Amino acid sequence: MQTKQETLIGSCAAQRGVAMLLMADLLAHHARNGRVDWIGLRPGRRAEVVAETQVQVAFSGLEGDRARAGKRAVTLIQAEHLPVIAGLLGVDRVTPETLRRNLVISGINLGALKGREIAIGAAVLRVSVICAPCSRMEEVFGHGGYNAVRGHGGWCAEVVTPGLVATGDMVRVVD
Repeated sequence: MQTKQETLIGSCAAQRGVAMLLMADLLAHHARNGRVDWIGLRPGRRAEVVAETQVQVAFSGLEGDRARAGKRAVTLIQAEHLPVIAGLLGVDRVTPETLRRNLVISGINLGALKGREIAIGAAVLRVSVICAPCSRMEEVFGHGGYNAVRGHGGWCAEVVTPGLVATGDMVRVVD
């Protein structure tokens, strides 16, 4: 049974000739697929990040990366957030290496994918939790670096299906 507010909203939409969409419908659709712009491996704690053009994804994360299996096996960051972080820091540019994430993804809102499975190349990941910045951001960017990255630091994902991922690969919702 509809609530009074739902009935009123539905009635108003019907009067305007607009179809009512359920929240589930709204959450299921994205304007377009995404794309892998950059791949980085962290071979060890505090080791320099190594950029790659392709990588094999295993259940434990990206081969050659120090990550481990589970909901934080792979880290992703939104390419569109890099200029935001730079703006908050008052610098011209922030590179993916400094943020120490594995995959830079453009064109699709990673925040809207929490709990969803995404196909990236031959691999399938499940976006799990926010990848909060570490205190090292203060060391790398200076005073205020940690707070500049907060809310823009990306997402962690667990591996559902291992496979090869390369720069330029499409990122699309599976489920």
